[in-house]
Amino acid sequence: MAGGQVTSAEFSGKHITVAGLGVSGVSAARALAGLGARVTVVDGGDNEALRERAEELRAAGVAVRLADAATLPEGTDLVVTSPGWKPDSPLFAAAAEAGAPVIGDVELAWRLRGPDAAPWLAVTGTNGKTTTVQMLASILRAAGLRTAAVGNIGTPIVDIVLEGGAYDVLAVELSSYQLHWAPSVRAHSAAVLNLAPDHLDWHGSMAAYATDKGRIYEGNQVACVYNAADNRTEHLVREADVEEGCRAIGFTLGPPGLSMLGVVDGILVDRAFVADRQKNAQELAEVSDIEPAAPHNIANALAAAALARAFGVEPKAVREGLRAFRPDAHRIAHVADVDGVAYVDDSKATNTHAAQASLAAYDRVVWIAGGLAKGATFDELVASAAQRLRGVVLIGADRALIAEALARHAPDVPVVDLDRTDTGAMTAAVLQAARLAGPGDTVLLAPACASMDMFVNYNKRGEAFAEAVRALAGPERGRGTDQ
Repeated sequence: MAGGQVTSAEFSGKHITVAGLGVSGVSAARALAGLGARVTVVDGGDNEALRERAEELRAAGVAVRLADAATLPEGTDLVVTSPGWKPDSPLFAAAAEAGAPVIGDVELAWRLRGPDAAPWLAVTGTNGKTTTVQMLASILRAAGLRTAAVGNIGTPIVDIVLEGGAYDVLAVELSSYQLHWAPSVRAHSAAVLNLAPDHLDWHGSMAAYATDKGRIYEGNQVACVYNAADNRTEHLVREADVEEGCRAIGFTLGPPGLSMLGVVDGILVDRAFVADRQKNAQELAEVSDIEPAAPHNIANALAAAALARAFGVEPKAVREGLRAFRPDAHRIAHVADVDGVAYVDDSKATNTHAAQASLAAYDRVVWIAGGLAKGATFDELVASAAQRLRGVVLIGADRALIAEALARHAPDVPVVDLDRTDTGAMTAAVLQAARLAGPGDTVLLAPACASMDMFVNYNKRGEAFAEAVRALAGPERGRGTDQ
């Protein structure tokens, strides 16, 4: 609690139950205990890793209950939930019956902000959140500002807030889960990058999912940034209750209209934060400054630039920040070129919207897809990509759903259906893709599905793909690859 800026009056002496023993739950428990609350952490799991965390918290005076996520500890005044817990969890029903409010870790962080707290520049969307927040943080650093990328990324936001006045501004990634439990958050400026069906099993409907995403605009002070190519994001701006004078700022991959950022002849330009925007536009950067320069990543850069400009960042810092930024692994990462074929790892494309954006970045694709569909359908995705597909290799538990969509919308595209879900299936998939691909094609891992049927996470899936590609390339041809 550097700087002593956090007050404990709201929490001191209260019995607070923390739901979940993950990273955010541990962070919340430690913070609340340090503020004088009586804290109990509950988690439905019981394994060695959880037991180790439990012992560490118990040493700090926190009670921990494992293997029971449904029973509310007696006398609970408030529940602080980790993001993934569903709203219909029995614990929350018990909290409602007991009159104990439920908030999330982001809401807790907001309430813990001191008088010198850094403003929040917030980002949400179905896809691109992490990349955009990291781009934004890079731009803010290039402007000489003390900042951190926080929220649904990196260091828990509660830990950052407790550092008091250590930052000038925060780049905050917020998931729909976090926004659901964060009614009080009021950002300086915020962006919704895109909206597509995702996590509907958690939210219950697309309308509920969109409503939770739209919470990010509530109370915005300077700018609500929306995607001009996705009218659902603009609708959320129109529905938001913002501070007087807050502006709607669009971004587009084409020439920008008034109060928008866009692209003209390979140049990112600003017609929102300039004098006499009826006639003038400010050059910010070149498309070539963005890596990779795929269409959806250019959109991410425009959104990051819009938030930075809303905070008063000069054009030079936007360019320098975008040039300095490098994406995380497994996000459209070029692995190697083998016999004139490019092999690209976008294992992070875990839903149809992300895969659609990834496929749109290449003209001729041999597509490796499949995994856990999470209730998704694939007709729109396949129909949009059909003309680009040179072949498809399917893996994973729900590959039949993609195969059926391919039969309906791309019946002439060769499809290899690998009837296996072991981790070695990725090596077989790469070999099959190599047989389907020719010079000038791109073999693209963009699964459109979650990975847990075959891999621990999407990172492991991407690593398996890269390893298989390097084996295909051989020791000589595999040198000089990007991963």
